[in-house]
Amino acid sequence: MQVEKPNAQSDLSAWLCYLEQLHPSTIDLGLERVKTVAQRLNLLQPAPYIFTVAGTNGKGTTCKTLEMILLAANLHVGVYSSPHLLRFTERVRIDNQESTEQETINAFIQIENARGEISLTYFEYATLAALYQFKQAKLDVVILEVGLGGRLDATNIVDADVAIVTTIGIDHVDYLGSTRESIGREKAGIFKSKSIAIVGEPDIPMSILNTAKSVNCPIYCINHDWSYEQKSKDRWDFYSSQHQYQSLPIPKVPLANAATAIAALSYSSLQIETRQISEGLLNSSLVGRFQTIKTDPLVIIDVAHNPHAADYLTKQLTLLQAEKKHLGKIRFVIAMLKDKDIKSTLSILKGDVWYCASLYGDRGCRGNVLKQYLIEDNKFNVSTFDNVLDAYQAALHDAKKDDIIIVCGSFHTVSDVLSKLAD
Repeated sequence: MQVEKPNAQSDLSAWLCYLEQLHPSTIDLGLERVKTVAQRLNLLQPAPYIFTVAGTNGKGTTCKTLEMILLAANLHVGVYSSPHLLRFTERVRIDNQESTEQETINAFIQIENARGEISLTYFEYATLAALYQFKQAKLDVVILEVGLGGRLDATNIVDADVAIVTTIGIDHVDYLGSTRESIGREKAGIFKSKSIAIVGEPDIPMSILNTAKSVNCPIYCINHDWSYEQKSKDRWDFYSSQHQYQSLPIPKVPLANAATAIAALSYSSLQIETRQISEGLLNSSLVGRFQTIKTDPLVIIDVAHNPHAADYLTKQLTLLQAEKKHLGKIRFVIAMLKDKDIKSTLSILKGDVWYCASLYGDRGCRGNVLKQYLIEDNKFNVSTFDNVLDAYQAALHDAKKDDIIIVCGSFHTVSDVLSKLAD
C-alpha cells in the first residue's frame, strides 16, 4: 500500500511510515545514493572533528563514554546511534539532549526536497537527518555509530578523524561474510587516509591491519599500543604511548569499551584533562545495558543478541551472584531475531528457567525455535509465549524474592518491556 507523502504539517509517525516504504529493501548497502543527497545539502563535514565507531559489540557504550568525556571538556557534541529503544528521536543527541520530533521533521523536509528521484532506505534517511541536525547545531565534535559493517554503511560518507573498531564477532553474515577476517575487513572500511584508527579487539584479524596499511591510516591496537588494568573494585589505570591515566573511576559501562573510548581520545588531537576523563566516566551509562529496572525480584534488561554480548552478560551475572551471595533461580525472558547466531548465543547463557517469546516481522524468530535450541543444549524448564510481554509477566508471576529475571536477546525484546514500564 502506497503511503501518502507527508508535509510540514504531518507528525513524525506519518513521516516514519513514509520512510519505511520509500525504498524496495530495508538494507541496501552502498554509498552512492546517500552521498549524492548529502553533497546537495553540504553534510559531508557535519562538525570540525569526527569520531566513527564500528564493531560487533560495544559501539553504543563506547560512543556514550566518548560523549560524556567530551562534554566534561566543555565541547559541543552530537551523537548518532541506532537502533532506538522507545522513540526514533533517541537516535540523535546534541549536548546529551535527545532530538525533538519537530527538529527531526524539519530535517526530513530538507532531505525530501534535496533527494529528488533518489531512493533512500530508512537508515540512510535517518543518517542524513542526523547529519543535518548536527550541521545546524554548529557543534565541535560529532560521534557516528555505524549501523551495519562499516565500508558500505551510510555513516561512512563522512570521513572520520578517528575511526574506532570496538570488537569483531560473527554477526550479520548475510551482509558481512561468515569469517572474522571478512567481517574485520568490512568494519575497517571506515579507515581513511586522513584518519587514525583505534582497535579495541584483542584478537585482531589481519584484514584490519592490512586495510589500515592499504589506505595509509595509522593504527593503534589494544595490548600493543595501549592497555588498561583494573587495580581494585572501583579503580583502574589506562596506559598508551601518548598518555597514562591512573586511578580512574569504574564506569557503568563495560571497562573494555570505556578504555577504547579513552584510547581514541589519547591519540586524537583534542586536549582532554584527566579530571574531565574521570567526570565523563562517572556519567557514562546507557539504557538497556545490564540495567536494573526492578528490585524484589531483581529484573535486569540487556540488549545482548550475539555470542560476544552473551559472554559479557554471563560474566556480569556471575559477578552479581557472587556479590549478592545469590541462591535463587535465574529466569531468562528471551526473544531473538532469526538472522542472529541463536544456537551459540543460547549455549553461552546460564539460567534455571527459560521464557521464550516470539518476535514478529520478517526477521523475528518464533519462541518454539529458541526452545528447541535450549533443549538440544540440555537446558530444560522452558516455556514458550506468543510475545515478550506475556513471557515477562509469567516470569514476574513465577519469581520468588531471591530470583533474578534477565530480559535479553534483542533491542526489540528490551524495548517491549521498557514500553510496558513507560505506560
